[in-house]
Amino acid sequence: MTAEWARSGLQINGLAPGYIHTEMTQALVDDTEFDTWLRGRAPAGRWGTPDDLVGPAVWLASDASRYVNGQVIFVDGGMTSVV
Repeated sequence: MTAEWARSGLQINGLAPGYIHTEMTQALVDDTEFDTWLRGRAPAGRWGTPDDLVGPAVWLASDASRYVNGQVIFVDGGMTSVV
């Protein structure tokens, strides 16, 4: 999409959230074994929150990212770097 649409002024980017604590992931948060594994494995040492996605989303929607195209921004507390 980026290759086809960039010349038309469109930016094609995405956010790739990691483990985000939401109502849908509550069962994983409540699973002591999984929660301990996640906190020990993730460089940030914690679950992400929906608020952690706001900054990157606003940045991608702003002129500050006007030359960013074809990228996936991982918002995962560094988990991608250790997997």
